[in-house]
Amino acid sequence: MTSRLHPLTLTVAGIVLAAPLTLLTSAASAEEESPRVRFSSPSWPGVTVKTAMASQLLDALGYEPDQQEISATITYEALNLGELDAFLAAWLPGQQSMYDSAMPKGKIVDLGNNVDGARLGFAVPRYVADAGVTSTEDLDKDEFADRFDRTLYTIEAGSGMSEILHEAVDEDTYGLGDWRIAGTSTPGMLSSVDSAIDNNEWIVFGAWTPHWMNIEYDIVYLEDPENLWGPDGGRSDVKTLLNKDFADTHPNAARLLDQIVIDAEDQSQMILGFSYEEREPEAVAEEWIKNNPEKVKAFVEGVTTRSGEPAWPALQQAFDLPQG
Repeated sequence: MTSRLHPLTLTVAGIVLAAPLTLLTSAASAEEESPRVRFSSPSWPGVTVKTAMASQLLDALGYEPDQQEISATITYEALNLGELDAFLAAWLPGQQSMYDSAMPKGKIVDLGNNVDGARLGFAVPRYVADAGVTSTEDLDKDEFADRFDRTLYTIEAGSGMSEILHEAVDEDTYGLGDWRIAGTSTPGMLSSVDSAIDNNEWIVFGAWTPHWMNIEYDIVYLEDPENLWGPDGGRSDVKTLLNKDFADTHPNAARLLDQIVIDAEDQSQMILGFSYEEREPEAVAEEWIKNNPEKVKAFVEGVTTRSGEPAWPALQQAFDLPQG
């Protein structure tokens, strides 16, 4: 039902700036909205499957969603330039520096958080926590540091998580100034976690929810009294961002995207199906839609098809959802 991923080529360099944090309304009707909706979908399982779900809903309403696999840094720039329309994975505070540099020009609309219960922080296997490591303050203690080989595992350079950890080492936060950062891809990092747990070895790594790691691994998030990962124990927002011109000219599609909010547990299950069980993201997204009709119905309150008909009956027909 949705198009496959393809690369995006930009011709202008620089970091993007952004727009007001309110969704502007437009007198345009759904019938006047152009069908194409261009999503950024970086190669992260959460945004991949969530974008697949949003794309299937839009497709059923008469739109033509298009998913483009590009990095977060380029995403902000492309939104600013009008070369992308929507991004469902502006993770804050993980992407705070990108977000803050993107806001001043007024070219991006922030629709707010689309995941309830998201969190970012250091995690360790439960047996490490049971041995006494329950706070980030414990990592550099003499009795613990060498057992971790003074190594912090994280994902790829350029990610918000990588930036946070490099800043922590540079500033010797929690005494981590002499620790090494082992940065790799998400699968690479989790392969190290998996191996450590299989061998009952000590490891500390950058973790987050929603993700299948919270289902498959028995892990404990460390306390963070210095708010390295942000306030409230690393509580995060995963924001939906739109190009402002798109929001102005596509009020119906924008309303749908604004109303898509799921909880971290639901998204973790979707990520499990896609990334861990290696099912196609479209199949996982369709299964979630069919299993959660009441949540989907809430997404489309006040939304229509592009032809102006109520959205919910169209989705009921497209996905064989319960009547009523």
